[in-house]
Amino acid sequence: MIIGVDGNEANIDNRVGVNEYAFNLLWNIYGLSDEWREQYSFVIYLQEKPKNLPPEKKYWKYKIIEGGSFWILRKLVWQLFKDRKNVDIFFTPSHYVPPVCSMPRICAIMDLGYLKFSEQFKKRDFWQLKLWSAWSIRVSKYIISISEFTKQDIVRHYPSASDRIIVTPLGFDNKSFNIRKNVDDVRRIKKKFTMGMDYFLFVGTLKPNKNIEGLIEAWARVYPDFLDYKLVIAGKKGWLYKSIFSKVKNLGLKESIVFTDFVAEKDKRDLIKYAKAFCLPSFWEGFGLDVLSAMASGVPVIVSDRGSLPEVAGECGIFVNPDKVEEISNALKRILTMNSREYDKLVECGLSQAAKFSWEKTARDTLEIFEKMEVAENAL
Repeated sequence: MIIGVDGNEANIDNRVGVNEYAFNLLWNIYGLSDEWREQYSFVIYLQEKPKNLPPEKKYWKYKIIEGGSFWILRKLVWQLFKDRKNVDIFFTPSHYVPPVCSMPRICAIMDLGYLKFSEQFKKRDFWQLKLWSAWSIRVSKYIISISEFTKQDIVRHYPSASDRIIVTPLGFDNKSFNIRKNVDDVRRIKKKFTMGMDYFLFVGTLKPNKNIEGLIEAWARVYPDFLDYKLVIAGKKGWLYKSIFSKVKNLGLKESIVFTDFVAEKDKRDLIKYAKAFCLPSFWEGFGLDVLSAMASGVPVIVSDRGSLPEVAGECGIFVNPDKVEEISNALKRILTMNSREYDKLVECGLSQAAKFSWEKTARDTLEIFEKMEVAENAL
């Protein structure tokens, strides 16, 4: 069986969210090739030459189709029509499957938060997500959900899809995110970002659903009593982010909050590993990859009680209502005032929780879906 894949989400330098999912999934499927290469071969469709993706093999090929905007509609749809006799199924590790396609499709849905919080999106982005996702869910033979929460949300909005959704929880890179510490790395990261001071950390794109303004307001209540700490906000600018910077200025917090913009993978790894705690008080999350990475690094997590975050953090997170700034500030104070025994207990719990997840497992779960698709097609 030949499996076509839209690899563009994985083929970028500055990866976040769905890009990390697509990138790690492709590498881990590739890493299991000894188990499947007699059964499958893959064709990865890209707009440009592969960047840091697995090398080509007899069973793993890249097809470069150059093109600009509306690439799926203008280029991919027509190429798949030409390849209809040579590709058996097509997998898109995002919401955007080719709308017209002669072969069975599989899509992956990160979350449907845009349906509940439409005001947090630009109108064009909202309608593209809403309409294209709905169509992808309708036409896909199977729908991959990255969490049980997202699956329930899909069923709530699209009941007819309930028997086609399969959950494949995500993972983390245990080579990067672990409890091994290096004094030189600690010094480097603190010198670069916090002038040697300890810090709390947020990692994520600057956009409304992350509730960064709520975190900043909570920090304003805590900071005056703990002047030897900083809050680091690491992530590229997304959309509707200007009010975040206005909030910092209005609260007089410019000296206590560090904005890094997008950080390279090594800096991100070390920022997470050496933080006092990781904070993600989002209004919704489809999964929460960096929460998992933080726990795997021995860092306690403060997360909202919404979306998939309780599912990811299990019993090991400090949970807050994202609508209540006081709960977020109390969680920050709890970390700052707890004794070493309490802190270490949180760390150990997080390590045990993170061990339940891996990218290899995500890859195996996905390969099982391909196998299920193959059985179904052969039965026709």
